[in-house]
Amino acid sequence: MLIFAPEMENIRNFCIIAHIDHGKSTLADRLIETTKTITEREMMDTVLDNMDLERERGITIKSHAIQMDFVRNGQKYVLNLIDTPGHVDFSYEVSRSLAACEGALLLVDASQGIQAQTISNLYLAVEQGLTIIPVVNKIDMPGAMPEVVEEQMMNLIGCKKEDIIHASGRTGLGVELIFDAILDRIPAPKGDEQAPLRALIFDSVFNSFRGVIAYFRVMDGVLKKGDKVRFFNTGAVYEANEVGILRFDLEPRAEVRSGDVGYIITGIKNAKEIKVGDTITVNNNPCEIGIDGFADVKPMVFAGIYPMDNDDYEDLRDSLEKLQLNDASLVYEPETSIALGFGFRCGFLGLLHLEIVQERLDREYDMPIITTVPQVSYNAYLSNGDEVVINNPSDMPDITRIDTIEEPYIRAQVITKPEYIGSIMNLCMDKRGILTNQTYLTEDRVELSFEMPLAEIVFDFYDRLKSISRGYASFDYSPIDYRAGDLVKLDILLNAEQVDAFSSMIHRSKAEDFGRRMCEKLKDIIPQQQFMIPIQAAIGSKIIARENISALRKDVTAKCYGGDISRKRKLLEKQKKGKKKMRQFGKVEVPQEAFIAVLKLND
Repeated sequence: MLIFAPEMENIRNFCIIAHIDHGKSTLADRLIETTKTITEREMMDTVLDNMDLERERGITIKSHAIQMDFVRNGQKYVLNLIDTPGHVDFSYEVSRSLAACEGALLLVDASQGIQAQTISNLYLAVEQGLTIIPVVNKIDMPGAMPEVVEEQMMNLIGCKKEDIIHASGRTGLGVELIFDAILDRIPAPKGDEQAPLRALIFDSVFNSFRGVIAYFRVMDGVLKKGDKVRFFNTGAVYEANEVGILRFDLEPRAEVRSGDVGYIITGIKNAKEIKVGDTITVNNNPCEIGIDGFADVKPMVFAGIYPMDNDDYEDLRDSLEKLQLNDASLVYEPETSIALGFGFRCGFLGLLHLEIVQERLDREYDMPIITTVPQVSYNAYLSNGDEVVINNPSDMPDITRIDTIEEPYIRAQVITKPEYIGSIMNLCMDKRGILTNQTYLTEDRVELSFEMPLAEIVFDFYDRLKSISRGYASFDYSPIDYRAGDLVKLDILLNAEQVDAFSSMIHRSKAEDFGRRMCEKLKDIIPQQQFMIPIQAAIGSKIIARENISALRKDVTAKCYGGDISRKRKLLEKQKKGKKKMRQFGKVEVPQEAFIAVLKLND
């Protein structure tokens, strides 16, 4: 069979960037359908989303790539499409996908207009020097406002009205115009096939039979089957057992040339050995410098994950190991809790990432779990000059040894309608946010920029933002730096015993209100015992809030049918002594709902 090897001028590498639910996966379906890349039998809705979770939620969790052949005027072109995630938690995946492209389709929903993540991803694309093709999608929707959205796009990227393409991913309207724009506007890749191999890894997946499969874009040189390849940043050397291109399935090739996108299988079984953003080069003629932009993905949010039943601890470990093969950004280490037993302290990219891991553990591995309160990572500087990283409140050193504690800050962008500005400002300032900028994108759309602590948004910020703006506000953030703050460790005591799973790091100004609400919530959830249970919130040895769960009363005097009052007093005195002893030795069982309820304090 003759295999078409494209010249570089006939290759176009592009991606689709947009906010969640603006139709990028559906538009990708139409592009794939038009080029007949896969058969009608294989075709399904959102074909590039290969997780049930992605289809149900309408979000792209992992980036995907597919190669399409397109013929125009008798000339054959190869189009490499890289579909990218839209959620803020996966912005690193977006950035490395952009680095593998020369152009991007900027997709905006005609009924929703420009959203915060659209702007964030657009800035990433402009920094990479990509050619931007503006597309107004969902033009056939009843609530579509194409003229308004066109105005927003022209103000945002400075394009002309005639540059904007009207399309519908659902009906296929405008798809031919998009193909013409890709071929005419996006430049062909540049690269030197004679130079040493430089290929950028933009994604990896784990196959239980073949190990880790890395997806890459060749910048310079040629990658051939059988080459000894070196991963530039890790220094690991392996043999390229198989290379090829990315269709609906993997298609092996003898070589993948400069400018093209493909995959490599080396037999690596550990996903951590292949780092996304790394450079592949040939061991006997390596490149001198790697491709810019490589970074280790650092978790932003930490939470404890424990099995419902302590006997399932080893099963949970196995499940996390398997999950990490497909999700290298998930990190975990064993930890123990007095209240919950053995479990793991896990690091996540953000709250959506945490939610997805919980869901996948339940669905794919049938593993019911308890998750503790999400926390961010803090830096504590001690009096003796040492620095300690606090990922878990129990890691916090003694307060007398601490000089300062720094917490991570973010730059938050909120895009909303003008009538909600006051409510959103109040919410952000209540979360210790500082307003840095306010820009009217159009008459009915305003962008607010804040600097605020990351810890304030991991709890309930997004839900409250959507609630006060009736769903109109969109939100995006990016990390800035660490700043010193008046932070304390808040402990919850049940019957004078500390429950470490409820401990949290919090700003001193919020501690009393948070502690009071926590005590009230736990009072409603923890069942009554034979003795009174005090629930206390404490900072160090200082109690700042308290609630009591009253004891269950048994009428011990019921068997006294009269006689002297001293008989009843004797029985009541005996009961009192028993309750005192029970309270001294009794153990309070915390129901699983209590740990979940703490996450929903504002419901």
